[in-house]
Amino acid sequence: MTKKSEITGTGRTPGSQASRRGVLQAGLALGTVALGGGTALAQTSGAQPGGPHAGHAGHVTPGAPAPVAPASPAVHAGHAHMAEIGVAASTAPPPLDQPLIEPEARRSQNGVLNTSIRCAYTWRNIGARRLYLRSYEGGLAPTLRMKPGETLKVRLDNDLPPNRDLMPRDITRPHQFNNTNFHFHGAHCSPSGIADNVMRTMLPGKSYDVEIALPKDHTRGTYWYHPHHHGSADVQVASGMVGAIVVEGDFAEVPEIAAARERVMLLSQVVFDAFGMIEDFGSTLFPEDATRFLAINGQRRPTIDMRPGEVQRWRVVGSQYQDNILMELAGHRLNVIAYDGIPLTSMQEKKQLLMAPGQRADVLVQAGAAGTYELNAMPYNQGHPSPSGPLARVVVSGEPMAMKLPAALPSKPPFETIRDEEITGRRTLVFSGAGDPPGNDPGAHWQEFTTLIDGKTFDPTRIDQRVKLGAVEEWTIRNIHQHDDHVFHIHINPFQVTEIDGKRPDDLTWRDTVVVTRAGGSTVFRSRFLDYTGIFMLHCHMMNHEEMGMMQTVEVYKD
Repeated sequence: MTKKSEITGTGRTPGSQASRRGVLQAGLALGTVALGGGTALAQTSGAQPGGPHAGHAGHVTPGAPAPVAPASPAVHAGHAHMAEIGVAASTAPPPLDQPLIEPEARRSQNGVLNTSIRCAYTWRNIGARRLYLRSYEGGLAPTLRMKPGETLKVRLDNDLPPNRDLMPRDITRPHQFNNTNFHFHGAHCSPSGIADNVMRTMLPGKSYDVEIALPKDHTRGTYWYHPHHHGSADVQVASGMVGAIVVEGDFAEVPEIAAARERVMLLSQVVFDAFGMIEDFGSTLFPEDATRFLAINGQRRPTIDMRPGEVQRWRVVGSQYQDNILMELAGHRLNVIAYDGIPLTSMQEKKQLLMAPGQRADVLVQAGAAGTYELNAMPYNQGHPSPSGPLARVVVSGEPMAMKLPAALPSKPPFETIRDEEITGRRTLVFSGAGDPPGNDPGAHWQEFTTLIDGKTFDPTRIDQRVKLGAVEEWTIRNIHQHDDHVFHIHINPFQVTEIDGKRPDDLTWRDTVVVTRAGGSTVFRSRFLDYTGIFMLHCHMMNHEEMGMMQTVEVYKD
């Protein structure tokens, strides 16, 4: 019997319809857990994802440890509910409507933020579910706070278990879920060596050093970190391996903003299989309606406390793995002061705020009269329905506070507008898909579908875009895919959006992540390729699509 989605108001069913292959995979997964760890397959030793391919993946639950399995789990296409898994009363997950938990803050000292971060499986209580997921630091990852000109030093300990599968011949298929690495999303920094190098492979059972130096003129604002290892990034981000980074000092001269209480909010789509885990891409992550419910900071419908008249600054991170989230706070406006870590010169008052995966928005919220107000994800069509339902509740109570929204933001932009006469080159990239997504054709399987840029899937040994250091270019991103919007993101250098679907926007906003609409939509931007040479990525930040081939390499070179 098909069960309704737990996302309030959608009426959608979690997971694709059962197929013979899905039933076989579920059976194999059960057998694997019953047998315990078993014998691990040999792990590829190459340090790069494009190294020698050792053959097809040989296991349906790569790298999974063996938690206690229920005797008779009810498996429905990999999306059985968790009622069958016994949970002791002493470890029962907390109910909904608990106060919003803030991530721990780790701060720089004497120009360096020196810390360690551990990747490991962890039991996590999320939304009255007890889940066993890959995590940073045992659950809610710390917020890293530093300043421009400082250096982030991270010792990343990969304590995930060995991979159980070999490298597949087709690396656009998800694989080796316990390899990882570290990406400082949005940073203008070196992509080489041990800096923001997403070509690194950090193997299970080993520790690695990451050292990222920010320039003194780096923009101040909200950024985030997450894994970016091709093959495993989607599974790990969906598990909650995400954290915020704050480059401090923006709006310090605006007293109304400086006085506002800050809240860090990491958005997530919560997914899991019959065992409360994420071990199978095809049935657990890939279906468009896979989301069980939405969460903020790993909490389902937390409570955000405010006093009447109080102004809070919400640093919202679009750390969901796959879909857009259209936010709306009942009875209130969302006043945006920055996007993607880049301050605006005028505040944007919005009734609804669209957050695509990878994007960030800094929002001022001024509380109204005492009462409870729902923060919801509203229905939105991105080619398929985005997940909708409750995100949080804002409870306004107590003595009023005489606070105000700022009358104006600093008028000097962080970057100068890119003029026509600066342009040294132009290029066009085309996003597309091949095959019918299983969400449209119940008889199809996810392996019969792929996503492409310029008609090609990702190959880490191929350089797709070569740009000379110092170039100033105009890029057009076209989306000819009939089925989905896509989310364009490029590393290292931000860009100025100059055209969306043939129209000039009201303001030429600087971003590092932007939606490109389906069926012929386009986004035009301009970017300066400054300061850093090396190889980095551009891709769709709908991470299912990135994992299935929608990514390219960019090389910035110097004569």
